[in-house]
Amino acid sequence: RVHFMRNALAHAGKSGRRVVSAFIATAFAQDDAEAARAQWRKVADQLRPKLPKLAGFLDEAETDVLAYMTFPPQHRTKLHSTNPIERLNGEIKRRTEVVGIFPNEDAIVRLVGAILLEQNDEWAVQRARYMTLETIAP
Repeated sequence: RVHFMRNALAHAGKSGRRVVSAFIATAFAQDDAEAARAQWRKVADQLRPKLPKLAGFLDEAETDVLAYMTFPPQHRTKLHSTNPIERLNGEIKRRTEVVGIFPNEDAIVRLVGAILLEQNDEWAVQRARYMTLETIAP
């Protein structure tokens, strides 16, 4: 959502950013996926006369941006952000830059695999930070 909003507001112009941001946020505030899609289309239609390029951008992005709404409500706050993945990618980058040049592809696979296993273990024990097995079981 954050990256989408940043890109969408680039189409809005400086004076309209607050209004456009508030309009789009109404779709994110809906309780279920169908209501969010209906509100999203309503917002796009309201913006179409003055900002056709932004409305087209909304039309194209609807499926991707609202995909997290199909999950149970307790998971949505964890899914609408890419922060855990970005944090993981940053850790991989940090650890691989230390090595610099790898002797072969297997060495890269071993290092990145170890980082991913370590991250999996962290996610397994940190209950509040990400999703737990108990919450996704149903």
